[in-house]
Amino acid sequence: MQRAPMTPEGHKKLEAELKLSKSVLRPGIVKDIEEARAHGDISENSEFEDAKHRQSLLEGRIAHLESMLAQAEIIDVATLTPSERVVFGTRVEMLDAETEEELAYRIVGTEEVDIKAGCISFSSPIGKAMIGRSVGDEVSVKTPRGVRTFEILEVHYS
Repeated sequence: MQRAPMTPEGHKKLEAELKLSKSVLRPGIVKDIEEARAHGDISENSEFEDAKHRQSLLEGRIAHLESMLAQAEIIDVATLTPSERVVFGTRVEMLDAETEEELAYRIVGTEEVDIKAGCISFSSPIGKAMIGRSVGDEVSVKTPRGVRTFEILEVHYS
């Protein structure tokens, strides 16, 4: 079985989503299906079709969450000895050599990505390029906007 690296926060978030899906959302959809069936002929009942579609999507999401949690390898960066090296879970401050813009990203698992919150996947182009590098290193990354060069300014293990 392939392991899926995940931060403790990401693992808790997936567990909470799974619990909500099973204990609140699933029973709600079942109730909606029962109500739609009570309206009579289900062959042309759009409420029934909608509820069945939502049920299908939810069951797929539940299966995905269960699979991800079963494969989870929780990596708590706070338990590691801090260094200047970028590893999974660290927050990296970097300088875009072209724009002189300072950026900060946390390297996280694929299910935890949230660009607005500054969380990028370890398997993204920038994440892949940063892992294993150290403060002061310049890293070139092929992005949709072309090759970009970053200098690693700081690495935070918190």
